[in-house]
Amino acid sequence: MKLGANSVLFGGHSMETAFKCIATAGYDGIELSAIDGMSEHLVLDRWEELAPEIKRLSQEYGLELLAMEQPSQDPERMDLAFQAAVEIGIPIVNCGPGGKSDDEEAWPQVIDSLGNLATLAEKYGVTLCVKAHVGGSIYNTPTTLRAMLEITSPAFGIDMDPSHIHRAGENPVEAIAAVISRVKHVHIRDCKGRQQGPGRPEDQANGRGDIDLVGYIRVLHENGYTGPVDLEVIGAKDYDVTQCAVIAAETRGHMQACLQACGAR
Repeated sequence: MKLGANSVLFGGHSMETAFKCIATAGYDGIELSAIDGMSEHLVLDRWEELAPEIKRLSQEYGLELLAMEQPSQDPERMDLAFQAAVEIGIPIVNCGPGGKSDDEEAWPQVIDSLGNLATLAEKYGVTLCVKAHVGGSIYNTPTTLRAMLEITSPAFGIDMDPSHIHRAGENPVEAIAAVISRVKHVHIRDCKGRQQGPGRPEDQANGRGDIDLVGYIRVLHENGYTGPVDLEVIGAKDYDVTQCAVIAAETRGHMQACLQACGAR
């Protein structure tokens, strides 16, 4: 498994600060945030201008470019995201599921949208991943399995985030085992309680919450998963660099301990 962190944790700071801190914490790679309003890192409207700098930072800090997060399913935005991914060398683009939970009328539209985007990703030679998200059309294991059945493109994968599954009232260890056949990316973070939001940024650090992340990573290892496991912490845009770096470093230590506990490292 490749351990990474989403640069959105450092959304209030420069892209180079994100690279430097994530590298210093010992991660293998980075997931670039293209999330409008949460960061000014991979700004898609300026991706051609930013591409050389991103490549330089990747080389200088020794961080593999593991993925990009761009939540919108707008075809024009996603086309820009795929173009940027190809040029920069990012293999995976993560997006949100869209829709609303248990809205059967909207489900076909959601599947058509994701299916069309997966077909586009296939043409670009990249992978589109979507995760179960609180409040979204895909929000738990049954809806994830349903999407897996209905979207057959080889360029489509599941991005699993244990905090969303936990807040859906499920056991993330059992959930990851059920969908592992199509998991191509993991967004990882902890969570206290089962409220709608993930909680304070510091409580999203692995080991701070209620989720059995040791068991979660063990299932990934036992099933031969070798893809990215990227920390995604939101809500830290107003945090200073020290606070963000502590969250990144604390989580990296916990992730390493989980890998060692299950014999993966």
